[in-house]
Amino acid sequence: MNTFLKHFFCVILCISLFCASFPHAEIVSQVNADVSAQIVNAPSAILMEESSGQVLYELNADEKLPIASVTKTMTMLLIMEALDSGKIALTDTVTTSEHAASMGGSQVFLEVGEEMSVEDMLKAIVIASGNDAAVAMAEFIAGTESAFVEMMNNRAKELGCKNTHFINCNGLDETAEHFSTSRDVAIISCELLKHPKITEYTTIWMDTLRDGEFGLSNTNKLIRFYNGANGIKTGSTSTAKYCLSASAKRDNMQLVAVILAAPSTADRFSSATRLLDYGFANYSVVNAAEKIGQLAPLTVVGGKADIVAVTPDKKVNFIVKKGSADNVEFSTAFDEPVKAPISKNQPLGTTTLTIGGEKVAICDILAAEDVDRMNFSTMLGKMLKRWLCMAS
Repeated sequence: MNTFLKHFFCVILCISLFCASFPHAEIVSQVNADVSAQIVNAPSAILMEESSGQVLYELNADEKLPIASVTKTMTMLLIMEALDSGKIALTDTVTTSEHAASMGGSQVFLEVGEEMSVEDMLKAIVIASGNDAAVAMAEFIAGTESAFVEMMNNRAKELGCKNTHFINCNGLDETAEHFSTSRDVAIISCELLKHPKITEYTTIWMDTLRDGEFGLSNTNKLIRFYNGANGIKTGSTSTAKYCLSASAKRDNMQLVAVILAAPSTADRFSSATRLLDYGFANYSVVNAAEKIGQLAPLTVVGGKADIVAVTPDKKVNFIVKKGSADNVEFSTAFDEPVKAPISKNQPLGTTTLTIGGEKVAICDILAAEDVDRMNFSTMLGKMLKRWLCMAS
């Protein structure tokens, strides 16, 4: 190796060592999820903030356990997605099959051939945990329950649920092959809450079906007794014991508390209550875009327009210790020069948000509009405009 190459590699090595001596700044969470105090009376639990996915508390949250009718959180999610996509409508009529009518456990006693609207079937599932209604809807959406269960498992994988597997759509007759975890149930529940219409049903305390002849009473007692409660689903079998995915919203913060295998129904509700109380007492949610506010437009190089409006990503939320929201500071850096063409929602920079000098979030700054590349006629028009201005 000649002298030049030796010097070259020496310089590269020195630069690498120099860069390595300055570690990259990492986002520091304001949350301490490892709480020593016993908050829940159950072997597995988690508390998660919906918009950020931030875990505020966890206890054996990845332990695989049976979840009974909490299974229906995924069934409800697929129903809401089918509604939002236009595949089905609330007014559609669902006909009960022999298989759906054969379900035991919690049910609304559907008879073979009985017809009910999608909306009433959804009420039966959400409020009364109807196993028969869940199967009827599964068949209506996918053709067969087994095809719907395949959809459930595929959706779980898409959401990043690593320890979940379903064998039916309602949690009835569980086997060792039907399981989930507190963390995965919370992920599914948070995704379900992204469909705002679901809370129109999960917050119903009492209702009726069949023109008022059949009464429904919500199995989730927190809906009546907990301030801000808005869902989601109970479940219990002799194997799964007492399970609950509970949600509540206060001061623009949506929390999900999951309790699995509690020894009694009282324990699942009291444990969820303590978890939710803990979250609301200690943390608040901050929307990065609201904190950053309005930004000045950027100059564009080579575009039909000279400037482009920009906006912070409105989807970025982060959790802070309660009372710390006013201490958030931020700085914004743009990718310069900003060159056309530019597509709407294209990232053009980032804002770093800090508390006490520690990075707590990063928010992309997005183009609020399209800007096409300048063509010859546009360039000629701009030159003429400038010439006229100078001539005047």
